[in-house]
Amino acid sequence: MPLTALKIYLVFLLTYAGMAAGRLPWLRVDRTGIALLGLIALLGSQALTLDEIGARIDMPTLMLLFALMLISAQFVTSGFCDAVFARLGTAAGSPLRILGLTVAVSGGLAAFLANDILVFVATPILIDAVRQRGLDPRPYLIAFIAASNAGSAATIIGAPQTILIGQLGGLRLPTYLAACGIPATVALVIVFAVVGFIWRGKLALSAEGFQSPPPPPPVAVRRHDRNQTNKGLVALAALLVLFCTGLPKDVFSLPIAALLLINRKFTSRTMIAAVDWPMLLLVACLFGVTGALGNTLGASALIDWLQDIHLLPDSLVVLAPLTLVMSCTIGNMPFVILLLQLWQDMPAGALHGLALFSSLSGNLLLIGSLSNLIIAERASESGVNLRFWEFARSGIPITLASMGFAVFWLYVTGFMPFLPVVD
Repeated sequence: MPLTALKIYLVFLLTYAGMAAGRLPWLRVDRTGIALLGLIALLGSQALTLDEIGARIDMPTLMLLFALMLISAQFVTSGFCDAVFARLGTAAGSPLRILGLTVAVSGGLAAFLANDILVFVATPILIDAVRQRGLDPRPYLIAFIAASNAGSAATIIGAPQTILIGQLGGLRLPTYLAACGIPATVALVIVFAVVGFIWRGKLALSAEGFQSPPPPPPVAVRRHDRNQTNKGLVALAALLVLFCTGLPKDVFSLPIAALLLINRKFTSRTMIAAVDWPMLLLVACLFGVTGALGNTLGASALIDWLQDIHLLPDSLVVLAPLTLVMSCTIGNMPFVILLLQLWQDMPAGALHGLALFSSLSGNLLLIGSLSNLIIAERASESGVNLRFWEFARSGIPITLASMGFAVFWLYVTGFMPFLPVVD
């Protein structure tokens, strides 16, 4: 084995072992830091040059992600997201109705806005809103997590991994909606039903309250500027129209987002600061590490071998469990990048299935996706601790039921075969 290939394999294995662990033991190095260290190791070991790594990073995908994050930042800075979640504190109805509104709002917004930006902003506001009503924040946070993951699968711009799959796979919005829109909507119903059933009678705080010591003071809520929100809606609508066409998404999405920077209300610095830069860095570094692996003879031999034994993930019986396991170990985004880099002629049906399953599988465990961890960390800052098994008690049935329906839907609509096709 050539020495260069050996270095690439070693860096790849160590990087993805770090992805599975989530962070380096005894150090505050998360998945983004691990991916960056892996890329630096490729450069430092001279396995690849800087130009070779740059050639493996898909810049159109990064530009598209950046454009969507800027559009999402418009809704954040305008106060729209704050106002929507703060409204849950004053909306009329029972705790069960508030739970339903939480699911609907979270899933609806996650379908169109960058999920990581949304959950970072909305988590403390949601906690304050339900506390005002004397409700236990935990079931509403679990519903928030699950609904945001399910809702992000509904459209091609709902999550970083769906954007990535749509861009690299050349998917269009109408076909994507036909494949993934209904299963994602059904998943939201499942989220409401499961959380409502498991937490029945416990949606409100007990007589002695939940928090000890007392919770921190409420977070400041941005004042809602409707004119700025309307500008964001126009940009979002233009982006959705773009995804219905065959035009290059990266070329035309950037001008749409850039127009939002020409603003008399907010500084460009404010908008740019709202972008999820660690996510963009994670994607870029994983492109470099997995791209290096994809160009080795071992990677192509692996794909050929899987094809010979009919275990390529182009059937539901292979793709669904594989995505579930990999998303809950190395993470949905690292797995999506890995699979797309190794298998570059993935059929359209499998691409739709990968987008759907990689989002829904994030609900299995609290470590299932980056947005889950963001919500848990933000909740902890507000005095609410989501325990691993406490989340899994709802997350496991939600995931199994929603993925089960997704398998059924993709099979009956003809998007994917259930069993591998043998020539």
